[in-house]
Amino acid sequence: MTLMTPSPLDQEDDEMLVPHSEFPDGPQPMEAQAETANTVDTQAADDPPSGRFTWTIENFSRLNTKKLYSDIFVVGGYKWRILIFPKGNNVDHLSIYLDVADSATLPYGWSRYAHFSLAVINQIHNKFSVRKETQHQFNARESDWGFTSFMALGELYNPGRGYLVNDTCIIEADVAVRRIVDYWSHDSKKETGYVGLKNQGATCYMNSLLQTLYHIPYFRKAVYHMPTTENDMPSGSIPLALQSLFYKLQYSETSVATKELTKSFGWDTYDSFMQHDVQELNRVLSEKLEDKMKGTVVEGTIQQLFEGHHMNYIECINVDYKSTRKESFYDLQLDVKGCRDVYASFDKYVEVERLEGDNKYHAEQHGLQDAKKGVLFIDFPPVLQLQLKRFEYDFMRDTMVKINDRYEFPLQLDLDRENGKYLSPEADRSVRNLYTLHSVLVHSGGVHGGHYYAYIRPTLSDQWFKFDDERVTKEDVKRALEEQYGGEEELPQTNPGFNNSPFKFTKYSNAYMLVYIRESDKDKIICNVDEKDIAEHLRIRLKKEQEEKEKKRKEKAEAHLYTIIKVACNEDLVEQIGKEIYFDLVDHDKVRSFRVQRQMAFNQFKEEVTKEFGIPVQFQRFWLWAKRQNHTYRPNRPLTPQEEAQCVGQLREVSNKANNAELKLFLEVELGLDMRPLPPPEKTKEDILLFFKLYDPAKEELRYVGRLFIKINSKPGEILATLNEMAGFAPDEEIDLYEVSYPCLLDTLFKLPFLLLPHSLCPHTPTNPLVAPSLYGIWYLRRSLVTSSAVQEIKFEPNVMCEPVDKRMTFRGSQLEDGDIICFQKTVRAGEQYRYPEVPMYMEYVHNRQVVRFRSLEKPKDDEFSLELSKTHNYDDVVERVAAHLGLDDPSKIRLTPHNCYSQQPKPQPIKYRGVERLADMLVHYNQTSDILYYEVLDIPLPELQGLKTLKVAFHHATKDEVVIHTIRLPKYSTVGDVINDLKSKVELSHPNAELRLLEVFYHKIYKIFPLNEKIENINDQYWTLRAEEIPEEEKNLGPHDRLIHVYHFMKDPAQNQVQNFGEPFFLVIHEGETLAEIKVRIQKKLQVPDEEFAKWKFAFLSMGRPDYLEDNEILSARFQRRDVYGAWEQYLGLEHADNAPKRSYAVNQNRHTFEKPVRIYN
Repeated sequence: MTLMTPSPLDQEDDEMLVPHSEFPDGPQPMEAQAETANTVDTQAADDPPSGRFTWTIENFSRLNTKKLYSDIFVVGGYKWRILIFPKGNNVDHLSIYLDVADSATLPYGWSRYAHFSLAVINQIHNKFSVRKETQHQFNARESDWGFTSFMALGELYNPGRGYLVNDTCIIEADVAVRRIVDYWSHDSKKETGYVGLKNQGATCYMNSLLQTLYHIPYFRKAVYHMPTTENDMPSGSIPLALQSLFYKLQYSETSVATKELTKSFGWDTYDSFMQHDVQELNRVLSEKLEDKMKGTVVEGTIQQLFEGHHMNYIECINVDYKSTRKESFYDLQLDVKGCRDVYASFDKYVEVERLEGDNKYHAEQHGLQDAKKGVLFIDFPPVLQLQLKRFEYDFMRDTMVKINDRYEFPLQLDLDRENGKYLSPEADRSVRNLYTLHSVLVHSGGVHGGHYYAYIRPTLSDQWFKFDDERVTKEDVKRALEEQYGGEEELPQTNPGFNNSPFKFTKYSNAYMLVYIRESDKDKIICNVDEKDIAEHLRIRLKKEQEEKEKKRKEKAEAHLYTIIKVACNEDLVEQIGKEIYFDLVDHDKVRSFRVQRQMAFNQFKEEVTKEFGIPVQFQRFWLWAKRQNHTYRPNRPLTPQEEAQCVGQLREVSNKANNAELKLFLEVELGLDMRPLPPPEKTKEDILLFFKLYDPAKEELRYVGRLFIKINSKPGEILATLNEMAGFAPDEEIDLYEVSYPCLLDTLFKLPFLLLPHSLCPHTPTNPLVAPSLYGIWYLRRSLVTSSAVQEIKFEPNVMCEPVDKRMTFRGSQLEDGDIICFQKTVRAGEQYRYPEVPMYMEYVHNRQVVRFRSLEKPKDDEFSLELSKTHNYDDVVERVAAHLGLDDPSKIRLTPHNCYSQQPKPQPIKYRGVERLADMLVHYNQTSDILYYEVLDIPLPELQGLKTLKVAFHHATKDEVVIHTIRLPKYSTVGDVINDLKSKVELSHPNAELRLLEVFYHKIYKIFPLNEKIENINDQYWTLRAEEIPEEEKNLGPHDRLIHVYHFMKDPAQNQVQNFGEPFFLVIHEGETLAEIKVRIQKKLQVPDEEFAKWKFAFLSMGRPDYLEDNEILSARFQRRDVYGAWEQYLGLEHADNAPKRSYAVNQNRHTFEKPVRIYN
């Protein structure tokens, strides 16, 4: 449990901490079979501000509810509960949140702040429990907070992992209620002189590293001096983007965005929401900058600052022989486990290993000799970066774990201690290796995710600063050092009179990376960086950006003194209708906009309009826009002379009392035959202003043709000739008229036949309009029932309303009024064929049309096509159109997968056969709508497929260098033996009696061999590769002294001193007394590697991830202990060589679409 004294509102988390706001308040009905047991432990008898709640959920895998709430528990006087989504909240991970249980009944404006951790307990090995911590200020809008992707469902539901035992899951919540801190009022620049970096979603790891690098002035100066030009764009140039970022950090008053930089990396939105490791980013960014600096005035800066050298040696004890190899490093990885502090880690780093007994060293010309092996440092860099190995691989559990042990680091680090014990003989002893701590990068959380921030003292003074994304605060040395050591902490006793045990918890926030600066170099490194170091074109560009930003900020601050007036005119309607606007008149965001002082007289504003439009004041008439009862937004009435005599601010309030941010006007200008403006015509109460659109069914085109003043008691027949003239038709052309609007009830009334309305509400219809609704009846109902309590409770989807205008009725009788729109067209004659012959059909088509981009699920970036569909299309309609485009006869073989708008990737789960009613529902992701769907073509119909268990098995041929992916589909009750029998019928075997086995492979390691009787129902090939291969004859007949070992391919990263596996792992039988040279012959034959290439390969014995290189005459069996072949071993034979093999096109060991990608900078 993690109950630390929190820093204010550290709300960013690499696992995307999110409020769960899509669901109604209150607990949902719990399924009968979900029996739960709950316990709450608190510190004392009263109600302390900290406590632990344990929730035991039985029959977990049989839960068929989407979400589940725990019982309510009380901590800090507040009611809480846990909310989980057993099958994931639209992700393939368990989703888990802490929820304020009584949020619906709390008073207005309530708020509470809590630091909490949530955990799924591992019931076999408690230390492998998955625990994540965060803190949040809960309020009415965000009454729950937690982790949408808490842990992979494949890990959770795997019975061998220990999270489900006897189908019981145990969840814990540790909650510490804290006083509320006003996060938003904090001004970092004012309080500290520094500004933070904005988090793009999961980029806190990057922000902490960038702040550290920025506060190394020598590095910053070098970045400023990288050549860039005024024609470069930051989003396409890493040097310019980094220069821009550093400039803004230096001169901005508010936090700085990093989007330009990540775009310059070639990252998309998905990369910004992807969790990465700060150590990996540091290495990749350094390499990229080193490359970009080549051939410039700052070439070699990265090496000068960060590069050191050490010497690997093997020295024989009894003969005069020594082998050395010099290697460079940009950072050092120090062990945390088993080390109390940095000095202990350095001691371990240079620890001498004895090579004796069976492990003797083969020295040239001397044979096998006792020897000592180790590492010593030739030189250290001016800026020493120490990566603390907080994450390690636990071979017993076969998983990564975080080491939260206490680990101390000093303010001053003396690497010359004990007479230079870390230095090699050739080291320059005149250089004093005394270092001062510059920054501490902290990781808060567990192995599955967390939050990064940094403590930095930019000038090496006594004052420390905490850089936590956007927030920068002053901190003391205790917070920066001692509180980041890790280990355990004991909460103070809240009730000393009680004899209760101390409340201890592991500190999940601890130092992860340390940066030291050498004392003798600090004046050079902590140098002055000012504007003269910045290229002139960059200063001009960035100053202009800052001025624009300041202008916007000033406008925002002075917004209450000004009014925005948006003026639409006839030209706007001509330009927009039929292109962007179909149902309304204009998009107000695309008309002329004026920013004027609220106190300006409106008549003075008309002078501004004259300057802009060239229309004299006496020819201007302005109409106010208004939102009407039918949810349309139209010119409602002209301004009166009295209103025009008022100031702008008064008019704004009159026009829109609900939202008076803007004043929207329509400028009416009458033009004579010579196109010169005329005085506006007199308007009486008997006149209404109507707008007219013309529809051409042959061209499927809509356009604006003009407006008319019409007497309210006249009939449409009286204006037909005028409309024909406006359209360019013959005077006697027959035309049909329609009124177009957006009623809110039309679609709903047809869908709700059970809603009976009193006859009195529908005086114009003799019967209930829902039985035989006419367009007029529904339209009247829409206008007259807005206040009906029977209707207010229903949320309506806006729909197209397009009704015929009766030419025999007056405009008053048709309930037309100022601002209404009439759409007209030629009457369609018998025999004329059009796709959308009449206005209502065309409007319905426009309203529902949706262009969908279909991407291949297997190659989403390569294969894409677009189809114009209707939002009302059902599942069958959509797959039929896709199948037709692909030339596929059977649409049921098309499977669709929706798009995740946040990750910009396919969702983990495909759409089930007829599982979604309409296309519109397929495209919705939370509150966003996408235009992307992914498709795949199956080899059997989807309904049939859903009844089977499908596994993808990679078959490795025994004698050919060939891997073929086979899709195995069997009933879910089948066993591994059934899979192998099915596979035998599909593959080519080396001989008829060959036996096959099925392996579980993950990241180039063999995890297990599946027993033949294991049920396939629990096998998940979304996370692990299933590999089938023949069992070699020699493995079937192992002798008593033979060993079966793992063999892995690997590369060693010299900068990180880490081993990276690749390629296909395999088993190998080694015999008693067999030398490496003999084994190499067999390996070369097995892998069919040419002699020239094989001569470059190195062979190593690896234990705990550290390679120990082997000599040809070494007896290999002495290195390996006897072990069960059904587990991943901690010892293996490593083949070190370059990864030159072509990458296979399959990735069946990964999640279906999302990968734990390495950090890559593409540009």
